[in-house]
Amino acid sequence: MNMLAFALLMALTPAPAAPELVALGDSYAAGLGAGAESSDDCRRSPNAYPALWAQRHHASLVHAACAGATTAEVSGQVERITPGATLVTITVGGNDAGFTDVMTTCTLGDDDECVSRVDEAERFVRDELPGRLDALYGLVAARRAASAEVVVLGYPRLFSHETWCLMSGVKREAVNRAADAVAEVTGDRAEAAGFEYADVRAAFDGHGVCADEPWLNGLVLVPVDRSYHPNRAGQESGYLPALTEAATRASTT
Repeated sequence: MNMLAFALLMALTPAPAAPELVALGDSYAAGLGAGAESSDDCRRSPNAYPALWAQRHHASLVHAACAGATTAEVSGQVERITPGATLVTITVGGNDAGFTDVMTTCTLGDDDECVSRVDEAERFVRDELPGRLDALYGLVAARRAASAEVVVLGYPRLFSHETWCLMSGVKREAVNRAADAVAEVTGDRAEAAGFEYADVRAAFDGHGVCADEPWLNGLVLVPVDRSYHPNRAGQESGYLPALTEAATRASTT
């Protein structure tokens, strides 16, 4: 092939499409707690794992995640999935289970009150959350292009036990037990939907609230909504590698 023919061939060959990430979910996906959050209700941060992944992979980003979102509200975010999306990420379920109320009760109440509230949340997670996730994942499956991968990212256990903490050991164990329940249910339903699941619990082990090097904020007074959310290190060193690994698995299976 002469140089002219080669140049013509290259000119006629379409360039590969740039990757596009559509990020759905709640405050953990929005990046609340990671710094530089937007001042609107969604509290999105440029340090959130979707933004970091898009930056690292030179991808366009549709960041639809919003603080406080439940599965019903993320169902509305599904409309943001574009035909060109190559990757869709989802983190949701904590608000359905009453995350804010659980943490308020466990922060202000005694051990018995905390355990009772966690037990209530765990019953919801086991009995009600699976159906809500199935409905949401069905909408995502119907909306996405056939070539788009979907990665569901879970939640970490919030507390470490290595050091002294204002939160009692009983409370920490109860809250972590609830996190395990959410992770188990979310992973099971994601697998049933044919999506890739990224379990972040192991990545955050040793980096919970009260750890020497925490990747999660403890109680933050100003602004209080950053409390018990991943900080920048948690997004960059916990969530981002988990997403990268899961997205790679999804693209090779």
